[in-house]
Amino acid sequence: MARPRVPLLSRERIRDTALTLIDRDGLAELSMRKLAAELGVQAASLYGHYPTKDDLLDDIAHSVMSHVDASAFERENWRAALVSWARSFRAALARHPNFVPYLAISGPGRRDEALRAANAVHGGLVAAGWPPRQATMIGAATRYLVLGSTVGSFSRGFVDDTQVYRDRYPHLDQAHRLRDKAEEIDSDSFELALEAFLDGLEAKFAELSPRRDAAR
Repeated sequence: MARPRVPLLSRERIRDTALTLIDRDGLAELSMRKLAAELGVQAASLYGHYPTKDDLLDDIAHSVMSHVDASAFERENWRAALVSWARSFRAALARHPNFVPYLAISGPGRRDEALRAANAVHGGLVAAGWPPRQATMIGAATRYLVLGSTVGSFSRGFVDDTQVYRDRYPHLDQAHRLRDKAEEIDSDSFELALEAFLDGLEAKFAELSPRRDAAR
């Protein structure tokens, strides 16, 4: 039997190609027509696999979130587990920053991979002694921290022209160097924010101890 001239489509191939286009051109530039052209098929061929663009984006979100590891809550104390989860979460999103706005808007409430992580985080925090309401807020706050650190780069927004900053903004006389160090600065800034966040949680957790003891 002769091989087909056009490679056979699959959900995985469509999804991965769509994510490649988003990484390259941005989320707003993705259309089923452009995706079909990239795959060498007609747009109608895509709809048998993904009835709508939203179905496709949701599957991409599922794929991205599948790389987030929350398993540390099964073996580590709550602080170490939060660190592990937050870093894994950030690493998964940092690989696809152009897709982060979709994740930020759509939320985790209907996707299995995101719900598995949320279940592990909430269960681990409650088991460690956090009240359920605060465990929910800690999970949400960590998500905000991760999303904020990946939706854009602080350092890449600067230009490398010394005079742009030196003459008018004397406290930013080294800002022209930030772009070259963007990855390092953005990563270290996330770690600083995460550490400060966790230090604050440690203080709150210590306040809970007498209440937990009194309730026994």
